[in-house]
Amino acid sequence: MANKRSTPDIILILTTLTLLAVGLIMVYSASAVWADYKFQDTFFFAKRQLLFAGLGVVAMFFIMNIDYWTWRTWAKLIILVCFFLLVVVLIPGIGMERNGSRSWIGVGAFSVQPSEFMKIAMIAFLAKYLSENQKKITSFKKGLVPSLSLVFLAFGMIMLQPDLGTGTVMVGTCIVMIYVAGARISHFVGLGLVGVAGFVVLVLSAPYRIKRITSFLNPWEDPLGSGFQIIQSLYAIGPGGLLGLGLGQSRQKFFYLPEPQTDFIFAILAEELGFIGGSFVVLLFALLLWRGVRIALGAPDLYGSFLAVGIIAMIAIQVIINVGVVTGLMPVTGITLPFLSYGGSSLTLMLLAVGILLNISRYAKY
Repeated sequence: MANKRSTPDIILILTTLTLLAVGLIMVYSASAVWADYKFQDTFFFAKRQLLFAGLGVVAMFFIMNIDYWTWRTWAKLIILVCFFLLVVVLIPGIGMERNGSRSWIGVGAFSVQPSEFMKIAMIAFLAKYLSENQKKITSFKKGLVPSLSLVFLAFGMIMLQPDLGTGTVMVGTCIVMIYVAGARISHFVGLGLVGVAGFVVLVLSAPYRIKRITSFLNPWEDPLGSGFQIIQSLYAIGPGGLLGLGLGQSRQKFFYLPEPQTDFIFAILAEELGFIGGSFVVLLFALLLWRGVRIALGAPDLYGSFLAVGIIAMIAIQVIINVGVVTGLMPVTGITLPFLSYGGSSLTLMLLAVGILLNISRYAKY
């Protein structure tokens, strides 16, 4: 790199670690009852989350010191490995099935989700492509189609698991990157219509997705079935009020809200810490995204800018969808809340991504 390294973005580090600390506390609080019932160990999920958080933080600081151009050099190999893992995870006996999706590779509770790592691999590869072909991106055939072809190939493989939530985040992230690179809005309008039609087909092809849509529109139509999660989530948020019931005092975690330590952890947080606690977490995410945007604007080259944009877009989309689902503003999609929800692959990925963002900040001028 031509620019000399400087101190990484301290505000970004502190914000990330604060979100991580809140997440660890809430994973324990939300999961203690379920963990005690299922594993006779109230710390079962908390201990695993702490392990992955520790590994992730070490990885974050390690990657923070690796020149981000390294990811450009290895982008092709990384994405090929991720495509290979997406094939392997579909093989019976190798891929682990949970809740109807064959998305994990590993042993027992210690497993990884290849589709999660495909998100960061796609960001690295697309940042490389866009930085080398930015002048072509205004062309539908020469720029937009080639950049989206690989994205939708990965999306199709992820849907074979199936995992609509992760696939949606990946596609949304890539569209933001392509738009920022200078793609024409008129092209997006046409593709948007095709995308909506495709999304409708995906929803109609799976009965459980149809139920998620109908339960979103009227959860009380099936309160003990497809509408159960969102109803219980709202039952958690409502009584929380301004200050909450108190840390550890959630009622919905007593077997009302299924596995509250994962996708619906924000509901338990709002129940226990109230509007103040929920707003504090949202403001932390806003602060993180603001620092990320500053880093993207100050990056010394196009690759760094596009890489930072992709990472920030990925985090922002997940936060918006997760909070939207929990508060009843969006249909249930099964997307985790970054840094807070229980899950080794998701947590590790987010910390790796922040590590890359921190390295870009060491060269950024802002």
